[in-house]
Amino acid sequence: MGLSRPRPTIVASLVHLPRLTMAKDFDLMEDSNRSANPTIHEVSDPARRIFVRGALASATAALFGGSLLAGCASTGSSQAASLGRGIGFASVPMRDVDEVLVPPGYTARVLNRWGDPVGIAGKMPAFKTDGSNTADEQALQAGMHHDGLAYYPLDGSRRGLLAINHEYTDDGLLHPDGMKTWSAEKVRKAQAAHGVSIIEVEAGPNGWRQVLPSKYARRITAATPMTISGPAAGHALMKTAADPSGTRVLGTLNNCAHGQTPWGTYLTCEENFIGYFHGPDSPDAHGKRWGLKKGGAGYRWHEYDERFDATRHPNEPNRFGWVVEIDPMDPTMTPIKRTALGRAAHEGAAVALTDDGRAVVYMGEDARFEYIYKFVSRDRVKPGGFAANRDLLDHGTLYVAKFNADGSGEWLPLVHGQGPLTAANGFANQGAVLIQARQASDALGATKMDRPEWTAVDPISKEVYCTLTNNSNRGRDKSPGADAANPRVNNTMGHIIRWKESGDLDATRFTWNHFVMAGDPSLPRAEAKGNIRGDIFGSPDGLWVDPRGVLWIQTDVSTSTLGKGDYANLPNNQMLACDPTKGEIRRFLVGPRGCEVTGIAMTPDLRTMFINIQHPGESPSERSDPDAPTKYSRWPDGGRPRSATVVITKNDGGVIGL
Repeated sequence: MGLSRPRPTIVASLVHLPRLTMAKDFDLMEDSNRSANPTIHEVSDPARRIFVRGALASATAALFGGSLLAGCASTGSSQAASLGRGIGFASVPMRDVDEVLVPPGYTARVLNRWGDPVGIAGKMPAFKTDGSNTADEQALQAGMHHDGLAYYPLDGSRRGLLAINHEYTDDGLLHPDGMKTWSAEKVRKAQAAHGVSIIEVEAGPNGWRQVLPSKYARRITAATPMTISGPAAGHALMKTAADPSGTRVLGTLNNCAHGQTPWGTYLTCEENFIGYFHGPDSPDAHGKRWGLKKGGAGYRWHEYDERFDATRHPNEPNRFGWVVEIDPMDPTMTPIKRTALGRAAHEGAAVALTDDGRAVVYMGEDARFEYIYKFVSRDRVKPGGFAANRDLLDHGTLYVAKFNADGSGEWLPLVHGQGPLTAANGFANQGAVLIQARQASDALGATKMDRPEWTAVDPISKEVYCTLTNNSNRGRDKSPGADAANPRVNNTMGHIIRWKESGDLDATRFTWNHFVMAGDPSLPRAEAKGNIRGDIFGSPDGLWVDPRGVLWIQTDVSTSTLGKGDYANLPNNQMLACDPTKGEIRRFLVGPRGCEVTGIAMTPDLRTMFINIQHPGESPSERSDPDAPTKYSRWPDGGRPRSATVVITKNDGGVIGL
């Protein structure tokens, strides 16, 4: 079959050519929802399982007015939509490779790697291939494990800024001897490898390059001072000995997916933050609900940074799990944790606008049996960028989703004093509701989902999508069984759910369906077959609907699972594209061995795409052997594997995917 197709293009590193996600062990994933909150129905409605076909509603007025989010700020949604949703590239065959494969007629090149200097003038240390860069040097270099990213134009589609998340660290690669020895310096370096990078990029005669130095260049790390704002700021549960005001915190971490606001800021999301904290032998009810445990996930920061020891500083974990707003145009801006959007293991924050100009933020919480959220701002977006909208995300209503078996759904408000969210039930005020958003969602009876990750809003139809990566615990032991929205037990393959608000995006009711059930029809197990029309995939994670209306899907299959069991025919992670009005899903990219494919943005003219390759060569244990760092991969430069941002262009200069 592969012989009859044109050969896919293999990515080129800048080292070789002058032209120019976190794969998670499912058994280690947090699973702390022990509420008595029932699943909606024990038996799935078969009508909801189908892959939805047929035309969407006719195109509506531009979702974002004169601008578009997630990398398209000047084309205009109606202009982009006029290009149509069609996909015209040849499908890339699935292969076990240690390269990036893209369709014939496309070129992919490495743009920015872990350890590359971000571009601060006079402070651009080179990457040391043995992992011996210091903590201070790492704080000036791109962090590890690139994840969500967004493009901000400076000169349209020729020059702009990239904001790039760095989710977590592999200490086996980060230090020459890994964790064989441990020290305060190693903790500082690991903290410096988290967070966000702001870099400047431009297109030239030899392709895209990073601008060095750049007045915009910045690293934001787990030690960067930040402001806490919104209803939970100053709350008793946010106060610590180091910050008795409860309004200042050091750093952001486990930065997974992201959001991009119409007023030009970047939203970075703190996902699996609880794993960084050392807890007591027997955590209290609040700690248990958030997955706090002795030793955390083995990062060992608490051994040299006592604020990560929750036995000594029990409120410090409450200061993480937020959406953080950053102005990429201002390297002096203090990042702000927006508590009105709720505390969660935030995967992403897709932003859209109501017809009257208020911001709506859709968010998934990537943990087993957790929830999907929506925030609606009280005020309208004003012209004038961040300065005019500095407090916009501090005021509004947070909702959690309930999916009914008949295809209807409800947005349940997380508002103090409404329903069970009262002081008598442990919610003293709105700050307590937001800090304990999981407990509040339990009390409201929201739907426990199969690891909701990225959300995306269709700029043409205003339909909303969410990836549900997988949940092998569904139906196991005392865990919830199948329900309408999550219809498969032992859900190893995942699915994508789609809904349409009943009115504008601020509606409190919606209708929903399953866009697709991921899987492989050749598998013997019925619950793993799925119903994909086109190229097979599993564990959907990254998700974006571009301004043309093409749905892009990225996968995050655990390294320990790739090529085995239900994933026998899927040795590598990938990115696919789909015209949602026709239903066919086509493979656009295959990532290198052991990586997650994640992060996606385009320039306003849709002729350049940026994506991230996270943790190439990750070992099945998710921590590399420092004595054999290249055992599983040498991507992208032939040595120590490095997460990287990749730029993709069409050889004829055309629109990506068309």
